[in-house]
Amino acid sequence: MSKQPKITMIGAGSTVFAKNLMVDILSYPELSESTIVLHDIDAKRLKTSEIVAHRVANALNVKPTIQTSLDRRESLDGADHAICMIQVGGYEPSTVVDFEIPKKYGLRQTIADTLGIGGIMRALRTIPVLLDMCQDMEELCPDVNFLNYVNPMVMNCWAIDRATSIKTVGLCHSVPHTAHDLADDMGIPRDELNYLVAGINHMAFFLKLEHEGKDMYPQLHKTMAGFEASGDWPKRFGRMTDHVRYEMFKRLGYFVTESSEHFSEYVPWFIKRDRGELLKEFDIPLDEYITRCIAQIAEWDALRVELEDESKPLELEKSVEFGADIIYAVETGKPTRIYGNMPNNGIIDNLPDGVPVEVPCMVDKNGVQPIKIGDIPPHLAAIMQTNINVQSLTVEAALTQKREHIYHAAMLDPHTAAELSLDQIWNLVDDLIEAHGEWLPEYH
Repeated sequence: MSKQPKITMIGAGSTVFAKNLMVDILSYPELSESTIVLHDIDAKRLKTSEIVAHRVANALNVKPTIQTSLDRRESLDGADHAICMIQVGGYEPSTVVDFEIPKKYGLRQTIADTLGIGGIMRALRTIPVLLDMCQDMEELCPDVNFLNYVNPMVMNCWAIDRATSIKTVGLCHSVPHTAHDLADDMGIPRDELNYLVAGINHMAFFLKLEHEGKDMYPQLHKTMAGFEASGDWPKRFGRMTDHVRYEMFKRLGYFVTESSEHFSEYVPWFIKRDRGELLKEFDIPLDEYITRCIAQIAEWDALRVELEDESKPLELEKSVEFGADIIYAVETGKPTRIYGNMPNNGIIDNLPDGVPVEVPCMVDKNGVQPIKIGDIPPHLAAIMQTNINVQSLTVEAALTQKREHIYHAAMLDPHTAAELSLDQIWNLVDDLIEAHGEWLPEYH
């Protein structure tokens, strides 16, 4: 490496996530003297992240250059790598709006950040900000390696690819987390599970699941049978059980990457009005994301004090995120393999051209290079297509600002369509657009 890279973190006020990424990056000796630029629009949170950045560097005994700025253009100027982790509109008002207004129509959600009416609205307020950001990059750092962690992943990355020249890879931890879950469920050491995953973000499937060269899907069926017999389904993150994903595995024959609380709202079969027995049977936590946000907000002040306190130990465990590995491989030329979301330019043959697909990728000085998959099982492509229909129309709405595409996206959303009439869907869209107000551009 001839020079140390400039790495800009956009939305660095997400202090815990930023801390994890900085640990990952600075743990590589070759990146330990990088320039880390922290940017956020919240000065107080940015200050906390700056303190934490210095604590991380001191704990690792490394000497990066740490800078902060409330100015996005200043932060991006000359960046080699940019990592995006923003949330447009925040918990209040936007997330609350995305949950509370649909509730008035009897439409309930769990997470509402990827698909469904909540995912549509999140994309519509996020895509304009990302495109504006990419315009800055085209001017200030046109060759930047842009790592996007922002949901809804498919819609955001698709819009960036269609409307800008910036090289983008969408990153998510659902693949390694689910691989760990399955290894734990089957009693296999996590690092011994071999797998191949492909699909779209939050709806990708394990096409291959092996241990020591042996297909592990028969064992996973036996594991599932044990859970069914006992009624004791595994819990994830100490919250809901994983009954939904195992039910889909039973029906589809392949295991999906995204959590049960997420997946339950991507399909029309689990969350239904007046069907409380379904919610109970599959342990579906309505308003899960809202509940989680409220808890995090309540805990933030105490957590901030702890993060800033030099006398308190700072957790320095390396995460499963791929961001640092990508930067390391690009900077050093030492290849690595990651899972990323890249435009479907001949990667998965039976999914539409251009849609971002989540597949294994090789990374070196040439950047992120997706691996050809070919056809995936037709029923998996079909269930993905029900989500892609919504995603493509939402992106079309964001890029053209035509209101009709929002209505049509909501009409085609599997969960929304299963619960509401056409009049209700159109009225709901109107109410949400009005409620979001200044957070959305004007649609005509």
